[in-house]
Amino acid sequence: MPLPWSHHEITQTLHHYFQMLDLEIAGQPYTKSAFRKALLPQLNHRSEGAIEFKHQNISAVLLKYDKPYIIGYKPLFNYQSLLEDMVLDYLDKRKELDQLFERFAQPKELKAPQKIDFSRLLVNPPAPVQIQESKATYTPRLRKPNYLQIEQQNRQLGQLGEELIFQYEKHRLLQADKASLADQIEWIARDAGDGAGFDILSRNENGTDRYIEVKTTTLGESTPFYFTRNELRVSQEKARDYFLYRVFQFRKGPRVFVKNGSFDEMCRFEAVSFVGRV
Repeated sequence: MPLPWSHHEITQTLHHYFQMLDLEIAGQPYTKSAFRKALLPQLNHRSEGAIEFKHQNISAVLLKYDKPYIIGYKPLFNYQSLLEDMVLDYLDKRKELDQLFERFAQPKELKAPQKIDFSRLLVNPPAPVQIQESKATYTPRLRKPNYLQIEQQNRQLGQLGEELIFQYEKHRLLQADKASLADQIEWIARDAGDGAGFDILSRNENGTDRYIEVKTTTLGESTPFYFTRNELRVSQEKARDYFLYRVFQFRKGPRVFVKNGSFDEMCRFEAVSFVGRV
């Protein structure tokens, strides 16, 4: 049975993880296998597979605390408590990482993806992720700012995601021999503002309305998304014809999963802000 990971091993693994994350956010090429091989001599007879699992655990801690993570290391939440403590301590001591997270959340330039194969765009929704409650001693210092929410509020990213789904909906209806319905699609958020509670008014194949809310991230499919009280209300009122189109890994190569219904049917959610009045 392998020994528990030591402080030294976790520290070295964190160094390598954030080097890769820096390159990924900068859009620079790198290979995870090369980093794993470089890390091996600094560890206590670990395998590359063990390193990969530990990197997935680090992704899980970062996701839990609203931080970006390496897309290729899908969050894995069965980690030791020592790892979470050390990740939090690492983030607390290395304030320069805030600049890295800012570059993720507010990139200087985003480009629309080239040559999208709409026939391969959709994937199945991910399985629900269970995340343990955060430790109260760390919550005040690491919960803010919420870089995942800041990224989703990036207007350019949001518009690019909406444009992708606008074009996909035309493709979907044309493939179903519903050209007349494809001509009726409206990009509501662009043309009338974002107060309608949905972004795109499309059509189902039987001609009824399809209300689409688009949520876009450059991260993976398990990344949480954020919605307004108005979007929740509209999703409840129009649940039968309300659809979430979750666009993820936008820069790397967009993929989309779709869920139908009200938000309280399709996901677990929690309040992230309150207004007090006296």
